[in-house]
Amino acid sequence: MSTALLIVDIQNDYFPGGAMELAGSAEAGAQAGKLLDAFRRKALPVIHIQHIANYSGATFFLPDTQGVEIHPAVAPRAGEAVFQKHYPNSFRDTPLLAHLRETETTHLIVAGMMTHMCIDTTVRAAVDLGLTCSLASDACATKALTHGGVTVAAENVQAAFLAALSGTFAKLQSTDELCGEL
Repeated sequence: MSTALLIVDIQNDYFPGGAMELAGSAEAGAQAGKLLDAFRRKALPVIHIQHIANYSGATFFLPDTQGVEIHPAVAPRAGEAVFQKHYPNSFRDTPLLAHLRETETTHLIVAGMMTHMCIDTTVRAAVDLGLTCSLASDACATKALTHGGVTVAAENVQAAFLAALSGTFAKLQSTDELCGEL
């Protein structure tokens, strides 16, 4: 089984001062950076996903802005794959699946943002496509959500989506646990 690190949407707009700040983004970004460093030390494959909003009315990840750039905590290096996407699912209309098949990658270790949107969608799609996933639960971040006049705190959104992915879709582990297994 070949393993790659998939870093999804860790971009400036999600950090303090960005257009769509997430709860715990700085901490999650630091954990993702730690995981990235471990992969680089072992010369293991890394794939970066960058979301670029290309629809009318978008308020963040706008083309040609500082906010759309990949955050310095996980900035790509030469030779690391970088794929751009326009939808929550990192596989939709991107070369990601073809790249994974070419490199015979069957297992993804995933870190990124937003847990309730792009991480959830990407992990579920990966499993549907026959891949296995581990999710760095402390290297993800999300935000509070509101529905029907009820606001759900970010930590509860995070816990609910991680719980929903755990087991059937991904093995949830801490960054330290994942680094220890490389």
